[in-house]
Amino acid sequence: MNNVLRYTIPNGVTSLSLLFGLASIVNSQLGDLEFAAWLIVWCGLLDTLDGVAARLLKATSNFGAEFDSMADLVSFGVAPSVLVLNAGMQLGGIQFDTGQFWVLAAACGVFVLAGAMRLARFNLASSKPHSGWYVGVPITAAGGGLLSSFVLVLLAHEQIAFSMPLKLYLPILMFVLAIMMISRLRFPKATIRKSMFINAFQLATIGLIFFCGIFRTWPEYLFGIGVFLLIAGTIAGRITRDTVADA
Repeated sequence: MNNVLRYTIPNGVTSLSLLFGLASIVNSQLGDLEFAAWLIVWCGLLDTLDGVAARLLKATSNFGAEFDSMADLVSFGVAPSVLVLNAGMQLGGIQFDTGQFWVLAAACGVFVLAGAMRLARFNLASSKPHSGWYVGVPITAAGGGLLSSFVLVLLAHEQIAFSMPLKLYLPILMFVLAIMMISRLRFPKATIRKSMFINAFQLATIGLIFFCGIFRTWPEYLFGIGVFLLIAGTIAGRITRDTVADA
């Protein structure tokens, strides 16, 4: 395959993810939170595909890694933060230019900054041999997996959303995820493991996530599996600390 085409395919997928992230920001500002959240989910699917494409085509490069990080910052850092900020106003009853608004805005800003630092740290460590573990929760999991699906669940169950003190919960959620991204917590990568059960679970999970994303259904599953993986991954990292982390 022509070298230009070989590198263009994964970079093209990354470009599409970046554009979807920008589209999510626009839709959040226009008030269409549901479509904005699904766009972030689609960014997550594209992020998986561009990595697979790069490995299959042997088209990994320093440019591709840096470009992917820039796209991730927009799609899983800025876009989810704008989504949550607008969800706080639309679902949480937070009024613009109030103390509650600025607390949530600050929390969203901290989330973006933490995501940027997390990506920078990952790039600095990218030359080290892979061990199957991250250091800190990936921005793709925090922004792409949890925040987008959480907003989708709130939109699907508005009665529950309106009864929740989102003015308190949303800033706390953003601060907690920001801390987890820049922490030294070990978090497992989705990679081939020795256990056939774990490999089958990973494959089934990825398949269901793609199904939900493509057909825009079962946001409850997306949020539930996101919470489960966050908790289970953190626990797994704690009990296997003797393994050397790479990123």
